[in-house]
Amino acid sequence: MIPRIHRRGSATIGLIRYLYGPGTHEEHVDPHLVAAFDPLTPDPGRDPQATYGQLQRLIDQPVNALPAGRRPDKHVWHLSVRASPEDPVLPDDAWAAIARRMVAATGIDPEGDDAACRWAAVRHADDHIHIIAALVRDDGRRPRLHNEARRAQAEARLIEADYSLRRVTPGDGTAAKRPTSAERHKAERRGRQRTPREELREAVRRSVAGAGGEEEFFDRLAGAGLLVRRRVAPSGDTLGYTVALPGDRNAKGQPVFYSGSKLAPDLSLPRIRERWNGNPDRPAQQPALPPVTGPASARRRATSAAWQALFVVDHGENGVVAAQIAATGEVLDALAQTSAAHTRHELQAAAAAFERASRSHVRASRGDHALRRAARDLVQSGPAFGRGEDGAATAMAIDMLIFLVFAAAHWHAGKQHAQQAEAAHRAAEHLRVAYLAAAERPMAVLHQRGVRMAPSRQHRHAALVRQALPELADRILAEPGWHALVATLDEVQAAGHDPTAALTEAAARRELGTVAHMSDVLVWRLRRSADLPAGPRNLQVPPTHGKRPVAAPEPVPRSEVMPLNGSPRRR
Repeated sequence: MIPRIHRRGSATIGLIRYLYGPGTHEEHVDPHLVAAFDPLTPDPGRDPQATYGQLQRLIDQPVNALPAGRRPDKHVWHLSVRASPEDPVLPDDAWAAIARRMVAATGIDPEGDDAACRWAAVRHADDHIHIIAALVRDDGRRPRLHNEARRAQAEARLIEADYSLRRVTPGDGTAAKRPTSAERHKAERRGRQRTPREELREAVRRSVAGAGGEEEFFDRLAGAGLLVRRRVAPSGDTLGYTVALPGDRNAKGQPVFYSGSKLAPDLSLPRIRERWNGNPDRPAQQPALPPVTGPASARRRATSAAWQALFVVDHGENGVVAAQIAATGEVLDALAQTSAAHTRHELQAAAAAFERASRSHVRASRGDHALRRAARDLVQSGPAFGRGEDGAATAMAIDMLIFLVFAAAHWHAGKQHAQQAEAAHRAAEHLRVAYLAAAERPMAVLHQRGVRMAPSRQHRHAALVRQALPELADRILAEPGWHALVATLDEVQAAGHDPTAALTEAAARRELGTVAHMSDVLVWRLRRSADLPAGPRNLQVPPTHGKRPVAAPEPVPRSEVMPLNGSPRRR
């Protein structure tokens, strides 16, 4: 149940005509009154003798009774209440009861108040109603509407429980502003799947990802083809900015500009500047790193940064964790815009979903230099082609990012950030699909190498796994990824590392008990920690007729909780 309070208006008759009219796309069917302040209120939808003007005069009577100088200009209050798509179609009497509860909860018509505002609830579709009210009470006073939007949301949660409807995740005021109805209809008329506001939000978010400073940020905006205006103080300092799509114009033919804060709360210039406290290229107390040498190198650095961030998210202070989560969003944006074609769609969807998880009421304390530098490296290294080392390094990075995104979901859930936790889970689902595409080729080659290995060496590595991970060994040896792990352990040993120690460390750094496919996870952890190439040195081995099934890493199902102490805990 989703209540939405619309902008206040000054023309009651105009809104009534819209509610009883055909709609902008002939979508209004059988408009009629389901409830009103007075049971005898005329219904122009069902009573042929009733007119729009009669209904308007009845609702506006307290407003018109005031002296001209005391009448409020914006006196029309408008609330829509929409059911979720999966909810059953409610009868009129249920919607009437919901309307009465909403006007009581918001302060329009409190229960037992005989001098409250006048209102009417109109239904012109199966899944929602509109409530119109005059913001002058019968006694001439104004209603008390403090926090009416929040009170409407709270009442909606109670209605969901009472009617066994889908429980909508409550908001917290940190979400990006949704497109207006006018913006959506305009996009539909022009055949666009998204509104300009949504396209601009994504473009600005990508321009921010890993940007080293203000000038680079504005250069990226211009490079993305956006129209950019800066708001400049007399001193010459930039105070803010607005952006527009070149083809989005108003009725006068002028570009429609949006400020950063109108796109998302964290895209205003002051909030973006907070990310640049300290130079992300060489931040304080951070060692200088060699420049990346290509997309694969950038992805390996992103994997290492995500690995470090995992422990911060698990054990860090709230402000530092919030900064790490926000920077994770930058890494996802950077990875999405430099990804190969076969992973691009799902990575873009993951970045878009995680955008909601990157903001909460916990203010970020900057300490996210490694992740932001990784995002910068990804952008500067250019696009990956998804083959050879690029593809394997992408799979390695996605594998680690799945763990990081799940850790962010767990942290948000612990803070009662319901929308953010849900968004992080959605992002993880898209990352799993992207992982399957990225990992298929390199894991198939590793699988073949493990299968072709001499049985004696396979048995030796199996004994090694039983020694290092006695409680998990049977599961690991039975997984489809076991032979890929055998090949990786062989490379670890050939590189001069102790495979038993490497395997023990890879498993101990973060628990594996809740992971659905441990062998895949261990492959990437070992290749990262032993500094092996992300993929086998020769990726030209022909695949077998039956593809080795690649399993997307799944740290924990959504119905379970990932603990911080390393032991699985189920509901």
